[in-house]
Amino acid sequence: MTSTRTPARGSLGSGFVTAAKGRLQQLLAFASLIVIFAFFSIASPYFFTYDRFVVILFSTVVIGTLAIGTTFVIITGGIDLSIGTGMALCAVMSGVFIVKLDLPLGIGLVATVLFGGLMGLVNGVAIAVLKIPPFIATLAMMLVAEGLALVLSDSAPIYFSDEPGYTKISTGNLIPGVELPNAVLVLIVVAIIAGVLLTRTVLGRYTYSIGSNEEATALSGIDVRKWKIIIYAFAGLFIGLAGIMISARLGSAQPATGMGYELQAIAAVVIGGTSLSGGRGSIVGTLIGALIISTLNNGLQIMSIPQEWQSVILGCVILVAVYTDILRKKEA
Repeated sequence: MTSTRTPARGSLGSGFVTAAKGRLQQLLAFASLIVIFAFFSIASPYFFTYDRFVVILFSTVVIGTLAIGTTFVIITGGIDLSIGTGMALCAVMSGVFIVKLDLPLGIGLVATVLFGGLMGLVNGVAIAVLKIPPFIATLAMMLVAEGLALVLSDSAPIYFSDEPGYTKISTGNLIPGVELPNAVLVLIVVAIIAGVLLTRTVLGRYTYSIGSNEEATALSGIDVRKWKIIIYAFAGLFIGLAGIMISARLGSAQPATGMGYELQAIAAVVIGGTSLSGGRGSIVGTLIGALIISTLNNGLQIMSIPQEWQSVILGCVILVAVYTDILRKKEA
């Protein structure tokens, strides 16, 4: 009787410790967000206002949407470098569907999201079936998406001037009397759905399992190749949604936008406690990481820090986040 219970206790204890570490990382990230917010509030009298808070939330939408999808990929131990230019391509495709092909708004939106899923599907097949390393496969997709965005748009923005309903997806106010853009509500709803899928469904369980030990997952009878494809395709849906959100915010599909967003999204995921080696992460942590990046960007702009130095500071934040992840891995 004793021998059969001991593993269960050990497993329970290990699971408790892992969960506790995950909560601690989220708390540390949240504490960092509070410290950054407090610093900028003291440094500038224009920072601690409701309008600035709304601006920060609004600027978090695109990075946060990309980061949520990327969280699933990184938990599996993978990476996706194509999300930035992929978002630009999806924005262009929304213009092609809605403006050039004159599809109804709803159909155009669904088609754009599914196009992002198609990009993720291609990445998943390249990684799971062709056995191309995720870094190389998604790097190739990044270049393909960048080129296609320019080709399909004739290297010119596609404007949604005749589709006022499109821009309202981002900049409109669904709640009367509350100055909160619809884009923020979209991010909240998407985050809740993603959080439930990651923690309460088979998709989430297999995502964690693959990242924790891919070989053991395969030996347990799970079709790892199939689920990797599904996970990358699912993450691609968020690329399509981010393409809609950024083009709705700008009122146009800009084919040259997107570069650099992949780094900010990946940084948000890592800052939020998701391990680059896989097996650990959460949507809540990712949102906190995205808010940290948005707060930094907005605070540095208010303090009139030159763009070059903003990039330097963000790069240092990414280095610290990755190094922290390495230290966490050594402790584990």
